[in-house]
Amino acid sequence: MKPISLFALVLVVFFSSCSSVRVYSDYDKNVDFSPYKTYAYYKAGIDKVEISDLDKKRILRAIDQQMTAKGFTKSETPDLLINIFTKSREQVSVNQFNAGWGYGWGWGWNPWMMGGNQTTVSTSTEGTLFIDLIDAKKKEMIWQGEGIGTLTKNTDKKDEVVAEFVGKILAQYPPVKK
Repeated sequence: MKPISLFALVLVVFFSSCSSVRVYSDYDKNVDFSPYKTYAYYKAGIDKVEISDLDKKRILRAIDQQMTAKGFTKSETPDLLINIFTKSREQVSVNQFNAGWGYGWGWGWNPWMMGGNQTTVSTSTEGTLFIDLIDAKKKEMIWQGEGIGTLTKNTDKKDEVVAEFVGKILAQYPPVKK
């Protein structure tokens, strides 16, 4: 059994987030996306992703569902190769609350201004899922989607949250040319 790093552990909980997902995409503006009809996974890239195999399966199942809904089929000789990548970062929030009451302005001590100050510090982890689409013949990336959301430790809703991440990311494919 491979040791699980803190990074991998954080990424495992990536898909249990119940907050909204922010999505972005980028693509090669010189590519005509209409001929692409089949896909397969880029196994060498997916094997390198440092999350649990269970979470990888969740992501790939969600991608399969979205690609099928878009009219794509899996193939041994695909038009597109799909790769995924994940990353995370820790965020620290410091909040101050002044619960004073009374009256008075100015600097210094004020006997009428009693109450309390409260400072809270919280941490959260933000995770990112990238989905890359690669032209299988040219071996060039033609489209990349990115979803960003807050990570939690709630494992009960992983399938639902993964589906939300993947659905929102792939909703931007194929790109609409302006």
